[in-house]
Amino acid sequence: MGIDVVTFGCRLNAYESEVIRDQAEKAGLDGIADGAVVVNTCAVTAEAVRQACQAIRRVRRQQPQARIIVTGCAAQTAAEKFSAMEEVDLVLGNEEKLHAHNYRALPDFGVNDAEKMRVNDIMSVRETAPQMVQALDGRTRAFVQVQNGCDHRCTFCIIPFGRGNSRSVPMGAVTRQVRTLVENGYAEVVLTGVDITSYGGDLPGTPSLGRLVKTILAQVPELPRLRLSSIDSIETDHHLLDVIATEDRLMPHLHLSLQSGDDMILKRMKRRHLRGDSIRFCNQVRSLRPSMVFGADLIAGFPTETETMFENSMRLVDDCGLAHLHVFPFSAREGTPAARMPQLDGQTVRARAARLRCKGGAAFRRHLDTLTGTEQTVLVEKEGFGRSEDFTPVTVRGAEPGTVVAMTITGHDGQKLSGNPVRQPVLEEI
Repeated sequence: MGIDVVTFGCRLNAYESEVIRDQAEKAGLDGIADGAVVVNTCAVTAEAVRQACQAIRRVRRQQPQARIIVTGCAAQTAAEKFSAMEEVDLVLGNEEKLHAHNYRALPDFGVNDAEKMRVNDIMSVRETAPQMVQALDGRTRAFVQVQNGCDHRCTFCIIPFGRGNSRSVPMGAVTRQVRTLVENGYAEVVLTGVDITSYGGDLPGTPSLGRLVKTILAQVPELPRLRLSSIDSIETDHHLLDVIATEDRLMPHLHLSLQSGDDMILKRMKRRHLRGDSIRFCNQVRSLRPSMVFGADLIAGFPTETETMFENSMRLVDDCGLAHLHVFPFSAREGTPAARMPQLDGQTVRARAARLRCKGGAAFRRHLDTLTGTEQTVLVEKEGFGRSEDFTPVTVRGAEPGTVVAMTITGHDGQKLSGNPVRQPVLEEI
């Protein structure tokens, strides 16, 4: 029946799911008569963990004889919880999931919880080996892992305990991976990781993310589009600012890990930037590249957040000129300092998240308005749908997935742009 991989969470998880599929096939799981299902979990919120448990139970109901393997950040941070689920056959940690030998000896049905677990101390991992993925199933945009883990300890975040300390993939390995994917037909590559702006601090010569980007673009000139996943603006180096200003192949969209627009909340989150830093960064980047569009992660209802503090986050959407918002209602993660702080009631948290999403929706619609009448270059991701260079969704008709098309934008429906292909000039007959 083959191997199914169910993926939750971030772009790094999406990339690693392809590594999981490859390693599980090498281990022979695709030959299991009743099939195998790997659930690659996320731990960023309690809701993400709940959804993973729900998916595991659903898989067992639908495939009673399949072998179910659980891995990912939630499996790393709560291995006992998943091993105690009767539906689960094996729990692999975030390091273990990347190696075929951990899949080869699936325990027999009915073993005790401890025998199900292969989860080691993630903090002991010191290197991130380059994982060479030839293609990403069902995708036209390819992800390349350049970094894993995080050395920072934001008070709300459980992810460092699921991913370990920051470690980088050497530049040569990253460049080879990008070249392979371009040769295999990908028009766009996304550099991804947990904290990619910390890239290189653990490598000889401490190369920065900006140097990595410059190297990729110089050594893979046939790459049409390079994109960055979420970045921490306070870590941005001058090489990255330089390439933003000078290289059109680096896409004009940056997703920022902002989290709040209030200085006191940022301090209580143990972030390394203040409100003014975020505004200055956006203004600086726009001065270098006026077409740059910003997205951001923002948390609503962090412990001790007053209405005034929340309004500062609301105003940050306008002050930074944000167009794409990812809004998270605060979710207390057991074991983090924020979970021990005075909590807001759930109704207030949900209401603030709804208000912030409404603010983000209005900002996004204004962004769509500004693009009406412009010409946009669109990567077609699937039939009828693509994204512009600044990551805006576009309705596309009559173009093959994986192709890049030029379009004149004629309008939008509040969620996606629409338009017509740019007609090629017709040569006059002589």
